[in-house]
Amino acid sequence: MNYKYLRYFSVLAQVEHYTLAAARLGISQPSLSAAIHHLEEELGGVKLFEKAGRNIRLTEEGRYFREKVDSALHELDNASMTLRDSRVSAPVVIRMGVISGTLGGTVAREIASYMDQNSRIRFHIVESSSEDLMDMVRQEKLDMAIVDTTNRDRSLHFRKLCRRSFWAALPRSHPLAKEVVLSPQQVNREPQISLHYDRENLFGLWASGTGEQQILCSVDSAQSALDLVAAGVGLCVLSEDCIQLNQNITFVPVKNWHQALYMCILYDKWLEPPIWGFVEQLVKVLRALYPDVT
Repeated sequence: MNYKYLRYFSVLAQVEHYTLAAARLGISQPSLSAAIHHLEEELGGVKLFEKAGRNIRLTEEGRYFREKVDSALHELDNASMTLRDSRVSAPVVIRMGVISGTLGGTVAREIASYMDQNSRIRFHIVESSSEDLMDMVRQEKLDMAIVDTTNRDRSLHFRKLCRRSFWAALPRSHPLAKEVVLSPQQVNREPQISLHYDRENLFGLWASGTGEQQILCSVDSAQSALDLVAAGVGLCVLSEDCIQLNQNITFVPVKNWHQALYMCILYDKWLEPPIWGFVEQLVKVLRALYPDVT
């Protein structure tokens, strides 16, 4: 049964005048008459109204039907308001991917700031390699991802965020911990803890004669790497965002090692305003910190 026709019937039953009811509903009088006629036909030919001079009034069947229709419309209105209210207050989960070592520093602060601005916001964060994150964006398992490489896949859109530098995290007792700056060759000669991604893809340096890496173990997160460095297992190359105070670790910059970061989203995909708002805020903040980004 047509919801609009029921609404028309309820208003007409209230005012008992076609012209007044049509004006209140914002439709023409012939449209209202046609709607009531269709409703009566759906009910098996029952007459809902009868003439009363120049006006109309409900028949006995019409009065019975009005009671049921008004009750049903009231329930529907309450249900609609409940759903709208729950939608307004329901949490919005931002599904975000980041490559290892990206979550610290500015990105973490912006996540905290955005949640402070909007109590509805929640984050689900996945830390993995760029290729895995891009696949998850393609499959719509993530709304966005911060990655360190781009490709020619036209289903994805990339916005450059910044270019960050890299530091070697070393046990404080390590011989290189006293250096002011390290070369890639110095770093590459040492036993290392590696984050679980393709470092040749990240830095583009390992084919430039720096030698074979000595990877002692591979981990999935920067924090795990730092825990192993602090225990004296070996050194690890991490982004500047991962620098933190630790009495067992010394951080030394690595000369000429840089990495560009990009915001990856699915091309031509509609994102809810709160999610898109976070994308825009993060891009704006990072580009303000790194104005040389184009």
